[in-house]
Amino acid sequence: MTPDPQVQLILEWIRNANAPEYSELTPQQARTAFETAWAKLDARREDVFRAEDRRIPGPVEEIPVRIYTPAESASPLPVVVWLHGGGFVIGSLESYDAICRVLANHSGAIVVSVDYRLAPEHPFPAAVDDAFAALKWAAANASSYGGDAARIAVAGDSAGGNLAAVCAILARDAGGPQLARQVLIYPATAAHPDSASHLAYAEGYVLTRRTIQWFRHHKLGGRDPGDDFRHAPLLAPDLSGLAPALVIVAGFDPLHDEGVAYAKRLKDAGNTVDLLAFDGMVHGFLNFSRRVDAGRVAIGEVVKSLKKGFGLEP
Repeated sequence: MTPDPQVQLILEWIRNANAPEYSELTPQQARTAFETAWAKLDARREDVFRAEDRRIPGPVEEIPVRIYTPAESASPLPVVVWLHGGGFVIGSLESYDAICRVLANHSGAIVVSVDYRLAPEHPFPAAVDDAFAALKWAAANASSYGGDAARIAVAGDSAGGNLAAVCAILARDAGGPQLARQVLIYPATAAHPDSASHLAYAEGYVLTRRTIQWFRHHKLGGRDPGDDFRHAPLLAPDLSGLAPALVIVAGFDPLHDEGVAYAKRLKDAGNTVDLLAFDGMVHGFLNFSRRVDAGRVAIGEVVKSLKKGFGLEP
């Protein structure tokens, strides 16, 4: 098996750019590089009815969020709380602006994108604390932005997929918010990067082993999280009673195996789970949807899952 031809062009573009890996940069330099590179590949920026920046209460400081409303509506709209990727070190409201606009427009839901605190300035569990605080705020204050507190989903990619999975567990344990869906896009779920896919795709497929270890070092701040499932949801002893899940994995992704393993754990615990494998893809491919057809297909699957969870499609 080889990567999809469109992905091979992306990989060639990355090689020809000869840019340093994130692991060779400072966190701030990596953030700038991420914003610049992804803008050339990401989904096309669509107009939405309204995009509003707010600052909401957080556990330590206010959390910036961006609320995307797809259309004017006389009745409350369902809500998707979006948690961006970036290894807990990079990524922002801006770098995920395009995909949030697409999700809002095509799902018919309000998307609340969360600018959670990043490491190393704010190591684990700062991102978790902000993500869950934002989810609770989105439910408790839905009427303030036209949302329906009875139809809320949580979604994210990579590190954001980790946070979405953790938030689903925390919501169950706290007795709410009740979630209609959890959408986990190539999520980081394992405690250690030691699966077969981590070793097989350590180099040459966008996300390298060196960068993963660099992310992990900054996220944890040199501390051992032990068996804390908020770091690695695969460590959670009980995954029963969780929201229906869509799990998307990419064939040439170091995180492939842990995404598959988490989907299996969810299913074995009695949850409704759809696992979609895009065999020719690499990590981050939804962000390549301007140039990679499968990215658009995967976004369509996310939209379909959200609509089903919200009762908008059979």
